[in-house]
Amino acid sequence: MEEFLSPRDACRILGVSYITLWRWIRGGRINVVRSPSGRYLIPRSEIDKLKGEEKQVVKVRAVIYARVSSAKQRERGDLDRQVELLKKYANEQGYIIVDIITDVGSGLKEERRGLKKLLRMIADGRVDVVLITYRDRLTRFGYKYLQFFFERHGVRIEEVLHEEKEPLEELIEDFLAIIVSFAGKIYGKRSHKVKKLVDHNKRFLHETLPINIEKLLEKKQ
Repeated sequence: MEEFLSPRDACRILGVSYITLWRWIRGGRINVVRSPSGRYLIPRSEIDKLKGEEKQVVKVRAVIYARVSSAKQRERGDLDRQVELLKKYANEQGYIIVDIITDVGSGLKEERRGLKKLLRMIADGRVDVVLITYRDRLTRFGYKYLQFFFERHGVRIEEVLHEEKEPLEELIEDFLAIIVSFAGKIYGKRSHKVKKLVDHNKRFLHETLPINIEKLLEKKQ
């Protein structure tokens, strides 16, 4: 007759956390049943199956996430270079690449299709590690919040490169994203005033930002 264990006992036998156990359940790696009182129970056979898997080589499921701020950067091949670098890293680590997700848009933009897809995959328990070149590829602000969400689902972030030198084009795109966000709230997102304001500031930033950055660097020296 099949023996059934409580989630607590299952965690103790498997040596995993409660969060990891529920991630496995949501991802379909382990099956559960419900008692007449509504409690979740894990069949002993499922525990034995997982214990047997531990003796095999565990394959880490990796998702590659790459982003550039503009279509111009994508056309230059910046996005492809990120993906190729991360694919090489994943292969060197022996990871299984389950998906490659890309976005074209500012790191300040919340409505990114690729980022939403990544969050859904993590919530569904289909990812073990997320690979990025730099942390600002995920987001310009609020990185710690994303990191907390990932960790709560048993997912880690691996940043392959460090100390990125900010391209001027990236800075300009992010400045414009801030302007669009605030102007949209004042005038309405479809207002011609927003477009006029963005066009004006785009010219201004392209003309003055390089000069101001050079002056700032001279002061530091």
